[in-house]
Amino acid sequence: MIPDPSDEQAIKQSPSAPQALGKAYPGRVEEVLAFSLRLGCTAFGGPAAHIALMHHELVRRRRWVTEAQFLDLLSATYLIPGPNSTEMAIHLGFVRAGWPGLVAAGAAFITPAMLMVMALAALYVHFRATPDLAGILYGVKPVVLALIAQAIIDLGRRTARDPRVILISLAVGALYLRGVHELLLLLGAGLAMLTLRQVRRPGLPLIGAAGLALTSLSTSPVPFHLLWMFLLFLKIGATLYGSGYVLVAFLRADFVARLGWLTEPQLLDAVAIGQVTPGPVLTTATFIGYLLAGIPGALLATLGIFLPAFVLVALTGPWIPQMRRSPILAAFPDGVNGASLGLMAGVLIQLASASLVDPLAVAISVLSFLLLIRTPVNATYLVLAGAALGWLKSRV
Repeated sequence: MIPDPSDEQAIKQSPSAPQALGKAYPGRVEEVLAFSLRLGCTAFGGPAAHIALMHHELVRRRRWVTEAQFLDLLSATYLIPGPNSTEMAIHLGFVRAGWPGLVAAGAAFITPAMLMVMALAALYVHFRATPDLAGILYGVKPVVLALIAQAIIDLGRRTARDPRVILISLAVGALYLRGVHELLLLLGAGLAMLTLRQVRRPGLPLIGAAGLALTSLSTSPVPFHLLWMFLLFLKIGATLYGSGYVLVAFLRADFVARLGWLTEPQLLDAVAIGQVTPGPVLTTATFIGYLLAGIPGALLATLGIFLPAFVLVALTGPWIPQMRRSPILAAFPDGVNGASLGLMAGVLIQLASASLVDPLAVAISVLSFLLLIRTPVNATYLVLAGAALGWLKSRV
């Protein structure tokens, strides 16, 4: 593609070799802010779609980074926990405009979705007792299950080429359904893959030993506390690997099963709202924070879940791409990604009973899944279609 004349300065400033990765290159923070804000307002379809848009705009069109640099940065996002597309935006902002670009890129990408989700949360709280909204959510929840199932397949294609990863996924899924703590499962899976890569013998007993050492925490309801909620989202943001939909496993374990602050239908409603808005899927946290504590809760939940992404990119950006070249160091995130598959499968099984309540709901979920895996349909359209079908059912 022939670059626009306005891009000539960007081409001159763009480095020609990936080993320059991590340095701040000349560029204006205003252009980073403008691009990220537009992306945050218009980027539907989840992390894969977001990253594809960044590639088209910043590699092919504007030439902010080279193809090699972009791939190195993408590898970096897979090596650290957190939302991949948000971290990619933060990386690119830093490469283009240094520390101001890092902050501007992340904040501008997140803020539009956060504001939209807060507005929808306010409407949800006001209208949730109405038959119309109940019907809409009835049709949306089966689509959410289909989206989680598709995310499992997409992550599996990327990470489960090694039979050891598949075995780890199956073990983690089984242990999660038995109530084993998800953080311990992630840690055990990472260590198991390190063991397998180094000594080349079965490492699944490591997962079992680690997993059985800690079962789920108390399931008695706990009084809500704003600071405790913030720390929970901070923990999730600092440990979330694999896919934005792994978030559902963390949220269900903490907010539904252990603390009793949410119901399963509310959790699915939160995921659906996060899906129909542009920008990062993790703004699901904004919705939950609003349900629990209004605007202060929404703001603190958003800060908690996204703050680790800024910190991790800032700390690891200059050197983490080199880690991928080390078979030993790369093994840990491979194992954690395998565990993420198991967690997503486990939570899919657990949430199905709250969504697939009748044959029509099952049909919506199955049809949505088939469309997702066989066509390039945007997930947002499926969510809206499910909402329309649910609304029509409530009117019949």
